[in-house]
Amino acid sequence: MATMKSVQTGGVGRIEVVDVERPVPGPKDVLLRIRAGGICGTDVTFLHMGGMPARAHLGGELVPLALGHEPAGEVVEAGAEVMGLKVGDRVVVNPQDAPTGIIGCGGRYGALSEYLLIENAQVGRSVAVFPDTVPFEVAALNEPMAVSRHAVNRSQAAPDDKVVVFGAGPIGLGAAIWLKLRGVGHVVVADVIPARLEKALAVGADAVLNSAEEDVTARLTELHGQSANALGQPRPGTDVFIDAAGAPAVFNTVVANARWHARLVMVAVQKKGEIDLGGMLRSELTLVASQGYPTEIFEVTPELVEHHERFARLISHRVPFADVHRAFELALTPGAAEKVVVTFDA
Repeated sequence: MATMKSVQTGGVGRIEVVDVERPVPGPKDVLLRIRAGGICGTDVTFLHMGGMPARAHLGGELVPLALGHEPAGEVVEAGAEVMGLKVGDRVVVNPQDAPTGIIGCGGRYGALSEYLLIENAQVGRSVAVFPDTVPFEVAALNEPMAVSRHAVNRSQAAPDDKVVVFGAGPIGLGAAIWLKLRGVGHVVVADVIPARLEKALAVGADAVLNSAEEDVTARLTELHGQSANALGQPRPGTDVFIDAAGAPAVFNTVVANARWHARLVMVAVQKKGEIDLGGMLRSELTLVASQGYPTEIFEVTPELVEHHERFARLISHRVPFADVHRAFELALTPGAAEKVVVTFDA
């Protein structure tokens, strides 16, 4: 029996690298050799939990969870019935298309493994092929950038809109890139970490705002002009707010600064907090939730390929699989890293 190494949860705040059976592809499957895989905030959440409940709705005990849902790899075996894929193709993956459960999020397989089985492999549905001009670690951004793209699509931001993105992590910075590629005229990125704000400017934001040190209202008014809410009270002229931070303070800040008919797109996982419904009423603020990537998973791939050098700036750490414990230590330490990508030897 051939084996491979795979990363799974090993209790609260810990991972384990285990030897598991290497999957054997059936006639409709392909086997990938993973070459790079990102670590997501969802992976960190699973580690904080210590695994996944065996029967979540019944509060079952935690069981180990295979981690990783942001892979890029190359086809090493292809079943006889697979169409449009061949050995050597470089692909990114739709983790939600696996019939045995979402890859790395409770499904049978995790992508932080040496090999990954793609069941019922189909180009444009379960995988997309990308050229060798794009490094594997940049291609591994395909999944999180689809999350960002969905948030921007949900915002319906137009070229003459003025937008602020709260949170300069990978999702927020990705949103800033997509907004500029969409032709949006003015994009501000707000965060509390100066290095992240520098990166926001590097990827194309028009301005940045340190919300820990600056008066948000004054700065947005300076950048976007003055408008008003439904009662005529002065507000910045910001049209669209995107919350990629998930902190209650962000939601409150948006409500306090929303002009009449502003829109707030909520893409970050929200923390519990009180909501000023009266403030939302006074601005007729539209709240739009953004979850995952219903259609965007491969919509983003051609532009990721075209602008791969720009997206590469989002990666803060490239860590070899042999040192995967350090990769997760970085991801688990607040402020230590922005986007960690684990790389696998060729």
